[in-house]
Amino acid sequence: MQEDQKPTTAPRVSFVSLGCPKALVDSERIVTRLRAEGYELARRHEGADVVVVNTCGFLDSAKAESLEAIGAALAENGKVIVTGCMGAEPEAITERFPDVLAITGPQQYETVVEAVHRAVPPAHDPFLDLVPEQGVKLTPRHYAYLKISEGCDNSCSFCIIPHLRGPLVSRPAADVLREAEKLVRAGVKELLVISQDTSAYGRDLRYAESQFQDRAVRTRFLDLARELGEFGAWVRLHYVYPYPHVDEVMALMAEGKVLPYLDIPFQHAAPNVLKAMKRPANEEKTLARIKSWRAACPDLTLRSTFIVGFPGETEEDFETLLQWLDEAEIDRAGAFKYEPVAGAPANDLGLALVPDEVKESRWKRFMEKQQQVSARLMKRKVGKRLQVIIDEAGGGLSGALAKGRTKADAPEIDGTAFVECRRPLRPGDIVSIKVDRADAYDVFGTAA
Repeated sequence: MQEDQKPTTAPRVSFVSLGCPKALVDSERIVTRLRAEGYELARRHEGADVVVVNTCGFLDSAKAESLEAIGAALAENGKVIVTGCMGAEPEAITERFPDVLAITGPQQYETVVEAVHRAVPPAHDPFLDLVPEQGVKLTPRHYAYLKISEGCDNSCSFCIIPHLRGPLVSRPAADVLREAEKLVRAGVKELLVISQDTSAYGRDLRYAESQFQDRAVRTRFLDLARELGEFGAWVRLHYVYPYPHVDEVMALMAEGKVLPYLDIPFQHAAPNVLKAMKRPANEEKTLARIKSWRAACPDLTLRSTFIVGFPGETEEDFETLLQWLDEAEIDRAGAFKYEPVAGAPANDLGLALVPDEVKESRWKRFMEKQQQVSARLMKRKVGKRLQVIIDEAGGGLSGALAKGRTKADAPEIDGTAFVECRRPLRPGDIVSIKVDRADAYDVFGTAA
């Protein structure tokens, strides 16, 4: 090597991704682009050339976490680029941290990459392919989030997502299917379908057809689910609003084409609270539909989220919610204590605010009730055979229990399957277990 030919060092980027799985997919797209341009990912802020913080701005608590992450990055590194939902309101960041290099909103991938270029130019060999065909994933190799649309057209009074992320913009079905095909070829065993409103998929495109392989596929919830079911991977549907056409997907679940699992954010059950939230307000009709879903697909698992302490919520409203939980038998449920969000219509409804101590009490009572419901449902699984996808290795000579999830469990938010097995089990293995016992959230079993 001649003296004037010094070896080049790839620029290093440290990345923080906060918030929901939809934000994680945004992070994956940015990271994939940067890796393709020759950047390396650093595990620590210290020593990196620049830090990118992908923020969440949905609730005040999430904003506080994002601001804390930005402050830590500035303290440890000094060169920070901010993106994500908080970027839609940049003044909230610049007032606290005027020295950040750049601020971009959600989904602005090109702008983030341009900001990184300005901070530290790429040292890239254009003839070197640095990125696998399926892109760079921040999740374990055996599962991946598959985002099918951006934005939302709903006008829920507690939410500012349409303001932060814009209106519904669906990806053509063929684009989604090509991405799914690449992921499965790369070893992904579980596809987690996400968006802000999965049931509304394709409505903005008037369900237009696009060409995938030798056929035209409509950009529509049911059609996409059917096509994804042909790849042989587990397909898990998240953030599904209970529109009438959701009934149609039950047949795919009963056939085993997609997992018998629906993540539906019901939010509440009392009619006047649902009306104030601008959510569907006929809870009796919802209960009837849940019963019809379970009749069509007896193994169906329902996950949901609820809000307690919404403005105007009375004790009677809350008791209605508890009774509804008992009747609906929601398998997996979480609750949030209502937080006022700046810019949300709920702030201007003129309804009485629920005191913090009442919110706390109702949250505890909700979780106690849901734990009772969950424990009752989990007992029914004892003695059954269930399929489990392994997340953490175990079994074999180690004697350690492997950890995984049944078809009823999404990663990080639901329960765990603890598996005893004579042979070693690795992440991504799918095994059949006999359930020996269960608690309110987890199952314990032996692999065949």
